Amino acid sequence: MSNVLVTSSIVAKETLAVLENMLSFSTMVNRDFEDEFTSNMSRGYAPGQTINIKRPPRYNYRAGRVAVPQATIETTVPLTLSQGGVDINFTSAERTLSLTRLNDKIQAAIAPVVNEIDRQGLELARLTSFNTIGTPGTLPTTQALALAAMTGVGQRLDEMAAPRDRRRGLVMNPALNASMIQGLAGLFNNSNVLDKQYQSGVMVDSLGLTVGMDQNVGIHTNGTQAVATMTVNGAGQTGNVINVAATTGTITRGTKITFALVFAVNPQSRASTGSLAQFVVTADVPAGATSIPISPALTPAGAFQNVTNSPANGATITIFGTASGSYAANVGFHKDAFTLAMVPMAAPDAGTGVKVTQMSHKGFTVKVTEGYDIINDNSIWRIDVLFGWAATYPELATIYAT
Repeated sequence: MSNVLVTSSIVAKETLAVLENMLSFSTMVNRDFEDEFTSNMSRGYAPGQTINIKRPPRYNYRAGRVAVPQATIETTVPLTLSQGGVDINFTSAERTLSLTRLNDKIQAAIAPVVNEIDRQGLELARLTSFNTIGTPGTLPTTQALALAAMTGVGQRLDEMAAPRDRRRGLVMNPALNASMIQGLAGLFNNSNVLDKQYQSGVMVDSLGLTVGMDQNVGIHTNGTQAVATMTVNGAGQTGNVINVAATTGTITRGTKITFALVFAVNPQSRASTGSLAQFVVTADVPAGATSIPISPALTPAGAFQNVTNSPANGATITIFGTASGSYAANVGFHKDAFTLAMVPMAAPDAGTGVKVTQMSHKGFTVKVTEGYDIINDNSIWRIDVLFGWAATYPELATIYAT
């Protein structure tokens, strides 16, 4: 292959191609909100800037002919942008490279950037998803267990009214991926599916789920609080903070809990799903605390009702898993559960002596800035991304614990 002179535009194009091919979880989530950012394209965004994403309002059904006007309540979810990237250099001699060698160099350089984008997204999923199924420490090693895992994820998404629009996914860690391949090996599949799975070693899309494997799937570790000894202190409580009898141990952020006899409801019909409503603890709780911050807000009535009733005074609070125990937080989700935005950045002022190329492709945006070190005869390249994650609809996700 003929050699090319490396320029900032070539580096930007190659980087976009590598980003698109290497990302896993990030390619399966919502990117539509980037359309709202195009009005700011000319001046770019800055690190730390927060963009509020609107969620649609929700209303109650009216029976009969008499109108009952309802207030429109729009909620927003903040998405905060953060900057990251990688820096490489070329000597004057190295600037003339074959495209193959250039791609190899960029692929090695951009790998940690890709890894960090996916890691942050999966960490967000661990900390904000409250629906949780599976058994900590147990992999689905039989056909029956593997099928139950896949259909269990689908069931929970159905209960939360996630659309069946072929935009559901399941991202697994390497252990669950290997276990699922073994467990589902005996099922009938056409030869193309089996061939793809055999050659790649990665579980293929199955049972209504787009499947991916990602080494960045997080591990959650519970605190020291015993799993079934906490109780509610006061009847009729609602909202994001629940008063409890003083805790005897710690509770870590991301821990999943349930309240006795408080069941989840379908968000459209408000009918009980028959499953206990689950909540996620949103901040670390020390021993001796008398309240627990939770998400979603416990709402027993109204357009945003999510439970059948408030917990009774003295109701038992149960922690998912075991005290001080850990589990992998594999995540099943609808595409709209999480949003990733990669937006343009502000460029350096003219006259600073650097060349800047900023490109976007399929929702991925990179900025390449070229400078020159006259002392050492090096071209220095900054590859920057400006991105942010938001849990726009965490109710449309479920953790599959292993």
